This record gives sequence, C-alpha cells and structure tokens, in this order.
Amino acid sequence: MTRKKKDIRTDIGWSDATSITLFGKDFTADILGTLNLGDMGFLELTGRFPNANESRMFNAMVVTLVEHGITPSALVARMTYLGAPESMQGAVAAGLNGLGTVFVGSIEGAAKMLYDAMPKGDVNADFAALAQPVVEAFQAQKRIVPGIGHPFHKPIDPRTPRLLTLARETGFDGPYLKLMLAISDAAASRSGKVLPVNATGAIGALCCEMGFDWKICRGLGVMARAVGLVGHILEESRNPMSEEIWHSIEARATAHLRPDAAQD
Repeated sequence: MTRKKKDIRTDIGWSDATSITLFGKDFTADILGTLNLGDMGFLELTGRFPNANESRMFNAMVVTLVEHGITPSALVARMTYLGAPESMQGAVAAGLNGLGTVFVGSIEGAAKMLYDAMPKGDVNADFAALAQPVVEAFQAQKRIVPGIGHPFHKPIDPRTPRLLTLARETGFDGPYLKLMLAISDAAASRSGKVLPVNATGAIGALCCEMGFDWKICRGLGVMARAVGLVGHILEESRNPMSEEIWHSIEARATAHLRPDAAQD
C-alpha cells in the first residue's frame, strides 16, 4: 500500500542568505528592537503583534510565572546542574519537566475546564449555574479543581488580585474570568474551605479570554519558568546549595540506619 504524502508546511517563517521573515514581517526591520520578549511570545502564539492592552496583560501573565522561589522545579534544575555543570540546557530542561498538573501546568487544566463548561464566552451566562456541575464532576472523580486554592498562599494567592486588576484595566475582565471566580465560590461552598482563585487559575481564564487553545496554555509557564531557572542556575554557580541539600537529605533519610545517628 502506497502511503499518501502529506503537505509539509509552516506559516511561521523562513530565511535566506540575507533575510529572516516571521509571520510576514521582516525580522530585523519590524521585530528586532521593537518587540519585547513577552510580545514575541504573543506573536509566536497568534501570528500577529499585540495591541497595547494585549501586550500589558500577556506580559503580566508570563512575568507572574517566571519565579516562585526554591520550588521543586528550581531544586531539580540546581541538582541537575550539580551533576552536569557543562549542560545548562539540561538543567533547565530537567526543571521544566516538572511543570505538570500540580505546578504551573494547572493553567492548562483550568483553561480546558473553562472551555468545556462554556465553549464560547457568553457575558450573559449564569456563571453560578455553570460552575456547579463543574465542581460536582471534579468531586465525584476525587480530582482537585485546577486553578483554585494554594498549598501555602493563604487566605489568597497575592498574585491573583493584581492580575484581576490588570484584567479590568485592559478589558480582559470577561466571561471566562467570571466563570473561574464562580467555580471558586462553588468549590468553597461545597467543601467548606477557603478556595480562592490562584495565579494559574487566573492565567488559565485570561488565556481563554485571549482565545488561546487550552493545549498551549502550559506553554506560557514553560516560556516563563525557563527564564527563572536560568537565574537559579546562575546563582547556583556562584553560591551553590545543591551539594549541601544532597548531603543533608541523605543524612536525614538514612539516620535510622546508622549507629552514629545520635551524633549527627
């Protein structure tokens, strides 16, 4: 059986000996020195330059995700760098591999949840009514509702109010953000716990407001956290902590096996 050849194409860009063209724009004349890093990310996802409000909101979204201290992804990057200091890219990649359903990747889960509940944004929707079956379904499956609550930012994630303010100022305070807030209220009501929208929930809703495919929403975290991980690796190279963490954890984890444990 002869396999039919499929068309191979890209709409992103191309280059020749003297020029680079991206999305129909001359890279050196129209992009380089004109777009900041966040705007470049927006261009890659949409194929167009952002307007002023889109630029402000999108940059705030990705900046939110750059840094969050000594998180598991930062620790993994630092520990990988300890073992392979010749491979910064390997250390960054190791840290990025931990961006899943618990850390950062919950942006994707929140966006998918919102699109499933409301495939097309409707400013006149009954958001409370839409939220109830969403929360019930997650509880029935014993799954955590993505984008609400936080393991240590209590009672609220301090990043969320600022994102909500920026959404109002830039015109992105739309139906998906309202639905995310309604889901938070419904989950809190059913559980009896305080479960406010966290930063990834707000960003997931804002991704929906901007019309991004839910499958790419985790990519915002990948773009942003890569910047933060490079910073952690730079600090590790100057003021290392990984070796101390390694030996300290090993000592604690094996203390019950060693006769000299009482002296440690």
